[in-house]
Amino acid sequence: MTKQEIIQKLTSIVKPYIQNEEGFKNISENTDFINDLEINSANLVDIILDVEDEFKIHIDNDSMEKMMSVKETVAIIQAKMNA
Repeated sequence: MTKQEIIQKLTSIVKPYIQNEEGFKNISENTDFINDLEINSANLVDIILDVEDEFKIHIDNDSMEKMMSVKETVAIIQAKMNA
């Protein structure tokens, strides 16, 4: 799966949880989930569970703590899928 395909799926997963439409319109690798999209920490957990289901991977606590931006999340998904 390409990085772009992962970002497309991730964008679909994140969409229901965003509080900032403008930030979502401009989503990029540098988008921060909390600062740019105003997603709260409870919803971040939901996103991580959705990511696990969508990509059929397990995300440990250390990785979970790093998943604060699109770029970091894509890197973790790629690493888990290639493991």
